[in-house]
Amino acid sequence: MTCVLAIDQGTTGTTCLVIGQNGRILGRAYREITQYYPQPGWVEHDAHEILDRTVAAAREAIADAGVDPIVIGITNQRETIVVWERATGRAVHHAIVWQDRRTADRCLELAPQAAMIAEKTGLVTDPYFSATKLEWLLQQPGMRERAKRGELAAGTIDSWLVWHLTGGESHVTDHTNASRTMLYDLGTHAWSPELCALFGVPADLLPRIVPSSGLIGTAVASVLGHEIPIMGIAGDQQAALFGQGGWHTGSGKNTYGTGAFLLLNTGTVRPQSATGLLTTIACDERGNPVYALEASIFIAGAAVQWLRDGLGIIADSSETEGLARSLDSNDGVYFVPALVGLGAPDWEPNARGTIVGLTRGSTRAHFARAALEAMAYATNDVLGDMRTQGGVPFDRLRVDGGATANDWLMQFQADVLGVPVERPDIVETTAMGAAGLAGLAVGLWANGDEFLAGRHFTRFIPTGDATATAGYAGWRRAVRGALSWARDTDRAL
Repeated sequence: MTCVLAIDQGTTGTTCLVIGQNGRILGRAYREITQYYPQPGWVEHDAHEILDRTVAAAREAIADAGVDPIVIGITNQRETIVVWERATGRAVHHAIVWQDRRTADRCLELAPQAAMIAEKTGLVTDPYFSATKLEWLLQQPGMRERAKRGELAAGTIDSWLVWHLTGGESHVTDHTNASRTMLYDLGTHAWSPELCALFGVPADLLPRIVPSSGLIGTAVASVLGHEIPIMGIAGDQQAALFGQGGWHTGSGKNTYGTGAFLLLNTGTVRPQSATGLLTTIACDERGNPVYALEASIFIAGAAVQWLRDGLGIIADSSETEGLARSLDSNDGVYFVPALVGLGAPDWEPNARGTIVGLTRGSTRAHFARAALEAMAYATNDVLGDMRTQGGVPFDRLRVDGGATANDWLMQFQADVLGVPVERPDIVETTAMGAAGLAGLAVGLWANGDEFLAGRHFTRFIPTGDATATAGYAGWRRAVRGALSWARDTDRAL
């Protein structure tokens, strides 16, 4: 059977799927990656571990399928940055992950340039994005001099993987990933000389920008057993939008992963900037750049992981559904999971996790329900602004990511939003998007409709539950409390 290898390199691990022409998953494999926390607020990955485990997962998925793919599509955690030696391919430092907050002070220093940065990039000046991370890496002893001599290369995880899969032949990224670096000009669809100068980034350190669908390079035979062309690249959230069929103006989705990410395709006309929202690049049906509005919620499913790994009050994330159902309401308990700061719409890097409303009667069920409710309320925080700012009709939300397996959460989300929530039968839409971009490039599917043929969606219809909508005011009050704590640093105790 003709098929595609989809590589989905995420924050906590790499999933590889072999996807047939009929859209079915023929083979799969997964490898977890290690999280490093060298200081509070710092988050790193071992780039070589990412590469090794990605290759291992790809080989296992191909073996599981029992058929060789004709093409590769790659999707990746965005904003995570790597610097490596051109001569050896060795990373000079751990990859700095998108969650990392080490450059928060530097972002505050950039306040006078924030308006210019936003105009060029569509982004807020926040440690989330790659530019200040790359600047920090280049400030380490000897790094800037080596970069100026052309000894180093830099890129997001897609660039790192493509470089090594192609034996160092291709140093590229696509428009979706480039638009997340805070070095990319949305108007010119190219690296900004002004921003590169601001952050001290030599232009030849950066990868060449290519469309998201088309020949990107060829994986060498020594990696996966035979040469395979790489024909698709997109950042994970844009890939998920594509995998949901979101190449039309007005289509949108929310991915509930480690964080939660809402994207709304606004077409070929750049939308006006809005407080708390980002303007970014997505893909049309053929992988060419179009504009999108995005809201980035830093912590979603990671809050449930914290309940499991940090507090030990659940053994498995699936327990949260039953615990939430065991309560008639949240009894006034709210959790603002600002464990790595707050993203949209408040953008406060110094915010920290806050739980309010606890009493002697509070139980682990309240913690579980509060973590789930936080995902739904945070989504509601930004979706209204996206509808207005995008100027496009939006009457449903398509969803994906691990947390969408929780039926209670999906119904609660529909009730909070007041629009239907649609969950696809194949929830790995990030990998599906990478497969679609690659497969369409080689004619495996003639068009987007053929790519989506056979997909089915479960719909959660709003019930008019007043508990869900009434609780939103309490959520915003809890967020204001978290913001007050973060910003009230000078008052004498």
